[in-house]
Amino acid sequence: MRTLYFDCFSGISGDMVIGALIDAGADPNRLAEELKKLHIEDEYKLTWNKLVKNGITSTKFDVVLMNNVHHHDHGDAHDHEHAHDHHHDHEHAHDNDHVHEHHHHDHHHHDHRPYKDIVGLIEKAGFDEPVKITALNIFKRIGEAEGHIHGIPLEKVYFHEVGAVDSIIDIIGAAILIHQLEIDIIKSSPIPVGTGRIHIDHGVYPVPAPATLEILKGVPIEQSDIKFELTTPTGAAIVSVLAEEFCSIPSMKINSIGYGAGTKTFKNHPNVLRVIIGE
Repeated sequence: MRTLYFDCFSGISGDMVIGALIDAGADPNRLAEELKKLHIEDEYKLTWNKLVKNGITSTKFDVVLMNNVHHHDHGDAHDHEHAHDHHHDHEHAHDNDHVHEHHHHDHHHHDHRPYKDIVGLIEKAGFDEPVKITALNIFKRIGEAEGHIHGIPLEKVYFHEVGAVDSIIDIIGAAILIHQLEIDIIKSSPIPVGTGRIHIDHGVYPVPAPATLEILKGVPIEQSDIKFELTTPTGAAIVSVLAEEFCSIPSMKINSIGYGAGTKTFKNHPNVLRVIIGE
């Protein structure tokens, strides 16, 4: 049985997950190809590179949003999600009427997508079944948490700061890479969440953010004195859906190890996620 262990000594975020899985041997080019099935590649580009974080060589994965450059295509793509009947047989930038009609709406909302649109994107993409199911489960976990906090039903949830394109890529990407690495069992350490305050769309919030905490219901969290959001809603949702047990490193013969770099750098603490894969 191939086991994957998330060693979250510095928390977990979507980009750290992807970085760590690539670092552990998953193929980023295959990932980029698979993600094209979503037909939103005019909205982002992917970068991954090795860097050293506090003495540890790790992989930094980034989703670079193209929304400034391709604002018009963006409106068009958004519209197509509603126009299901001809979504699959037209190229994205074919129909300028849609763009102008919806532009005022998109200008304000270019990175906000309704939960049901994201579900539609995933269902129409033609991924392998396990990838589709995993991705839908992770999104549902976030959608339910956001809905619970804002007091609205799942189908009315819009993705804001948990948001948009980078979360779509991180979540579906995690599902794709886990499948690619042929993992049977996933376990994780308890999850440190950090402390302090953060600024989000709705104002200044405590860390962990309410959505993150809601997503981590039933998951052991760990106290940490670092004044920073160590675990994001996306990271929390990925690990809470994937991990069947939260424990110390399980007995196994180790095959590969990966380090995924976070955005922030701390003085005396490597901000990386470690992934350990073995039999």
